Amino acid sequence: MEIPVFTVDAFTNLPFKGNPAAICPLMHELSDDLYQKIAAEMNLSETAFITRINPSDNFTTGSRFHLRWFTPTNEVNLCGHATLASAAVLFQYNKNVNPILVFETRSGDLAVTQKGEGYIMDFPLNAPTPEDPNEFRDIIKVAVGNHAVQEVYLSSNTKKLLIRLADSCDRSVLTSLKIDPVALQSSDKSGKVGGVIVTMKGSPDCQPGYDFYSRFFAPWNGIPEDPVTGSAHTVLGSYWSKKLGKKKMLAYQCSRRGGELELEVRDDGRINIAGQTVTVLQGTMKL
Repeated sequence: MEIPVFTVDAFTNLPFKGNPAAICPLMHELSDDLYQKIAAEMNLSETAFITRINPSDNFTTGSRFHLRWFTPTNEVNLCGHATLASAAVLFQYNKNVNPILVFETRSGDLAVTQKGEGYIMDFPLNAPTPEDPNEFRDIIKVAVGNHAVQEVYLSSNTKKLLIRLADSCDRSVLTSLKIDPVALQSSDKSGKVGGVIVTMKGSPDCQPGYDFYSRFFAPWNGIPEDPVTGSAHTVLGSYWSKKLGKKKMLAYQCSRRGGELELEVRDDGRINIAGQTVTVLQGTMKL
C-alpha cells in the first residue's frame, strides 16, 4: 500500500516556522490502529487523515471530506493547524475547484475558505470561565514558577487551563519559560486539565501589532509544547475578545518556531482563524 504524505508548516509563510502537520489524503479508510501507528511514525504534533464522504468524489471535485487528527499517542477532538494544512494540500496540490471545503470532524463541520495567500477556518468558540487560582496552584507553580499571575480561566469542554501572566511581565518572561512536561502532567490532580495555555497582553502599538501572546503545553496528549495551536485560540480568542473589547485580533504564539494567527470572533458564537502555510515535504509512505 502506498499512502501520499505531505508535511506542511501552518500559521507561517516561512519554512521551518509555524506548526508542522503531516497530511495524508486517502482514497479508502484505514483502521484506527494503522492511523495511530502512522501518526507515531511521523512523530509530529498531529497527523491528519482526509477521506472521501461520497465514493464518486475525488480530491479535486469534492467539497466535503472526513477529517481525523492523531498525535503520536492518541486521537484528538479538534486541531487547527492540521485543518489549515489539510485544506492547503487539497487546494494547492489536488487543485480543488471549490471555493469552500467542509471537513466533517469530531468537532462538527469545519469550513475552510481561501483568502489571498492564506486560508480562513470557521471554528467553534470555546469560552472559558474564571477559576480560583488556589485550586490549580500546583500546576500554576510548575508552569510559571514565581511569576505574577493575573487570572486563571478554564475551558471545561476542551480541558484547556488558561493562565494569564500579569501585565507587568515582559514578553521575555513568557518566551523564556522552561516547563517540565512530566512535572506539568503529574501536577494536575483534578482531572480537569488536558492542556495549559500561558498568555499575556500583547503590544498592539508596536508593529505588526499583536493583541496577545501565548504558549501551549499538552503533555497529556504526548505534546510537551505545541508550536502554534489553532484549538487553543478558540479559547484565547473568546477570552481576549472580552478583555480587549475587540472582535478582530492578531495573535502570536511565541514558541521556538513561532506563528501568527488572525482571529475574528463572530456574533454567531464561532471564530474565524486565518493563517498561511508552507509545504516542506511531499512523498509516499510505503506499507
